[in-house]
Amino acid sequence: MKLGKKIGWTLLILFIAIQFYRPEKNNAPATDLDAFLAETSPSDEVEAVLKSSCYDCHSNTTNYPWYNQVAPVSWWLADHIEDGKEHLNFAAWEQYSSKKKDHKLEEVVETVESGEMPLDEYTWTHEDARLTDAQREAIIAWANKTRAIYQVADLPK
Repeated sequence: MKLGKKIGWTLLILFIAIQFYRPEKNNAPATDLDAFLAETSPSDEVEAVLKSSCYDCHSNTTNYPWYNQVAPVSWWLADHIEDGKEHLNFAAWEQYSSKKKDHKLEEVVETVESGEMPLDEYTWTHEDARLTDAQREAIIAWANKTRAIYQVADLPK
């Protein structure tokens, strides 16, 4: 057998073998977001934008695309989700202190304003996650308004 054919067969076998090693899925009940939604009271528009543009990576509930069934893409997505949840996890909102909630919302404002979020890699395959200027403004206004709740909570008594 020629060297190229051997390499091809080896790569094919390796590709098939890695399909059996899947990362754990991020599929908690959607009710995990109830506390966050109740406390921050986003408008219907902002809630819809959060759902389409943020929750897949920043909550415990991810809507996986078909290509997540193929390794190594599934590993790459799992890593992105894990990293996103380390920065901000809306499902863990109750566990954050008022100061941390204020800081997380400040980061939401900064990353949305700068266009850093949602990530380009995400919007390439999730066209509905691209934010219009009006959606950006709505998220920023909501986050700034909500921050006031936590800033008051941190005032000395």
